[in-house]
Amino acid sequence: MSWLLPRLLAGLALMLAGSALGYVAGAVVGWPFLGAALGTMTVVLLAMTVDGLRALRLLAWLRDPEGRASPRDAGVWGELAYRVERNLRQRDAVVAQEKERLAQFLSAIEASPNGVMLLDRAGQIEWCNRMATEHFGLDPQRDLRQHVTNLVRAPAFVHHLQSEAYDQPVTFPSSGGRGTLSVLVRPYGEGMKLVLSQDITERERAETMRRDFVANVSHEIRTPLTVLAGFIETLANLPLTEVERKRVLALMSQQTQRMQTLVSDLLTLAQLEGSPRPPSDRWVPVSRLMRTVEGDALTLSQGRHELRFRTEGEAMIAGAEAELLSALGNLVTNAVRYTQEGGCIDVRWTVRPDGSGEFSVKDTGIGIAKEHLPRLTERFYRVDGSRSRETGGTGLGLSIVKHVVQRHGGELDIHSEPGKGSEFRIIFPALRVQRVEPVASSSVPLSAS
Repeated sequence: MSWLLPRLLAGLALMLAGSALGYVAGAVVGWPFLGAALGTMTVVLLAMTVDGLRALRLLAWLRDPEGRASPRDAGVWGELAYRVERNLRQRDAVVAQEKERLAQFLSAIEASPNGVMLLDRAGQIEWCNRMATEHFGLDPQRDLRQHVTNLVRAPAFVHHLQSEAYDQPVTFPSSGGRGTLSVLVRPYGEGMKLVLSQDITERERAETMRRDFVANVSHEIRTPLTVLAGFIETLANLPLTEVERKRVLALMSQQTQRMQTLVSDLLTLAQLEGSPRPPSDRWVPVSRLMRTVEGDALTLSQGRHELRFRTEGEAMIAGAEAELLSALGNLVTNAVRYTQEGGCIDVRWTVRPDGSGEFSVKDTGIGIAKEHLPRLTERFYRVDGSRSRETGGTGLGLSIVKHVVQRHGGELDIHSEPGKGSEFRIIFPALRVQRVEPVASSSVPLSAS
């Protein structure tokens, strides 16, 4: 109110001055008091006109304040314009700050691995992030303000949205049927809804694999246990001849060995999945690996196959020797098991021109159909379950090979045709292969027939 007293004093001074001037002018014509009144009225009208012009200028600025400075008048109108302009600037600063916060918030939601969609009271899409558009097959611009059930027509989702029972998420196939979505709806505000979506395809696949794994392990162990229980009951209740008793004991030993092999492979897989990656500074001679694998193959084959072991380019591999032996031994063992008597098995190590190393096992066995190749490294996957069990396989060998190869940064390549044999190749990266100048030639074929 600091402007009020000066304004009153200035108005009073102007009225007195106008009255005095009017009195003097009126005295000339003989009407001094009328002149004083007219002078006062003239001053008041001039002051009101000036105030009106200032008010009109302020109103014009208030109607469109954008891009223009407020009127710089003195007195009440100038102070009023200044205060309005200051409030507008503060409002603009607050709005800009809130817009920045909103942009940061939306940017954070946009970066979320989960889908977020906002629905108004009518069930229309107000906003959705990029992940939600992928999950539901939406267009982020075209589908705004569209009713969500016209675009997402999965019966489970529509029923869940209309039921208004949002305690538990609903699961249904994603757009295009490429995966599985878990959708959670949460009401907020006045009748609005927040729709959260998550792609659980990998989780479902992992859960399925876990269930299959448990079921397969249970089945694999239950079968020999059932056989052993039957044999034990036979030994306990039936009088057997010495020959029959030895045969039963041999079969019991075979089933026991089968369970031991299965447990050993399971422990190997658990160790591979839970241990750190193999060191890159511990070097294992390839010749030593080849000799060990060759000895195991000769023992397993018992002269029934032609075995060829060749080393082309002596080298060392950086990694864990036990893991490498397990992977290479599994490949050679499979080749011996699935190659008919008289067949040929060719095992070769090669240092490739780019410095990488290749370990290949090629056989003339029964071969594998093309449709089975992508699943060969799955746990317990068998092309022919009955034949695998007859040969003593657990269904975990190639899964172990895959884990070892991945842990050493390599690749597993499989080529096979039914009736024409198979070739398994492990390719180690150049960073894990170190050339060694051979002291003597080691490229000598070894055979046992």
